[in-house]
Amino acid sequence: MSSRIVHCYDYVNHPYPRVRDILLANPSYVFRHATAAAATHAATLHVRIGSIDVGADVAIQVSVAPQAKTELSRPTTELTLGWAAVKNPKLFPTMVATLSIYPLTPTETQLEIEGEYLPPMGTLGEVIDAAVGHRLAEASVTRFVQEVAGWLREELALTGAQARP
Repeated sequence: MSSRIVHCYDYVNHPYPRVRDILLANPSYVFRHATAAAATHAATLHVRIGSIDVGADVAIQVSVAPQAKTELSRPTTELTLGWAAVKNPKLFPTMVATLSIYPLTPTETQLEIEGEYLPPMGTLGEVIDAAVGHRLAEASVTRFVQEVAGWLREELALTGAQARP
């Protein structure tokens, strides 16, 4: 069974140190709240297919030790993520990914995710993945990154407004 690569990104219009600090303080909290799964211990990955919203709650394991490094002369923080569906995990892909956080400008931060997922159900799963599954996986990971970036933009705007006199 072969893995498939997914790569997507979004940005947050706040300085890198603020974005990095809020994500590193409690990444699981950020992922749950960003994906509207605050009442559970999982994040929700979903994608719209026409008028139907298809999704699954996933348990996300975050690397305990985020890596800080310098890429192309800019600071970069990386979190290693792994996830699997909470219910019926054999019906959904599992994924291992790196979430990179780095400054684009002094006031903008990039969130970039690159990962590999394994289609479920063996050979049948690979056939389904080749037909539609890869597009669904890519769309759901893209939406996840967009939701995390959107939540961070809103949260940082709120905390920035509260911090001012």
